[in-house]
Amino acid sequence: MPLTNFGAVLNFAEKVEQEDVEFYRKASSTAAAEPCRLLFEMFAREGKKHLSLVQRTRRENVTEMILEPIRDFVRDSYRQSTADPEGLDRSAILAAAVVLENRAIRYYTDAAEKIRALPEVSRALKTLAKKRTKRLGQIEKLSA
Repeated sequence: MPLTNFGAVLNFAEKVEQEDVEFYRKASSTAAAEPCRLLFEMFAREGKKHLSLVQRTRRENVTEMILEPIRDFVRDSYRQSTADPEGLDRSAILAAAVVLENRAIRYYTDAAEKIRALPEVSRALKTLAKKRTKRLGQIEKLSA
C-alpha cells in the first residue's frame, strides 16, 4: 500500500514505534541476561518518547500535510512481522531486535528523503533514524 501523503508517512511511523515498544516490553520480561533486560526496558521507554515525537510532529505540521503529495513510497517494503520474544533465547531476541532496528532506520531515512519539502518533518525523521542507529550499535555490542 502506498504512502502518498504526510499523514500516511507519520501514521506508519507511529505503527512502527508501537509495534517495537510492544516487542521490547515483552523481550524485557523474557530476556535471560540482565544486560539485555535493562537494555530492552530502556528501548521500550525510548520508544514511547519516539512515539510522542511522531505525534507531536504531526500536530505541529498539520497545515502542511495536505499540500505535499508523496510519490513512489510503499509501506510493504517496511512491514516486518514482529517475532514474539516469549520462548526465544537471548541470541534470537537480539537477532529480532537487529531486524527491527534496521527496518526502522531504513524507513525513517527513506521517509525523510521523500518528505524533504517539509524540512521540520524531515529533520524529525532523521533524528529518529539516528536514535535507532545508536540503539542498533548497543544491540550489536551485546551480540558480540
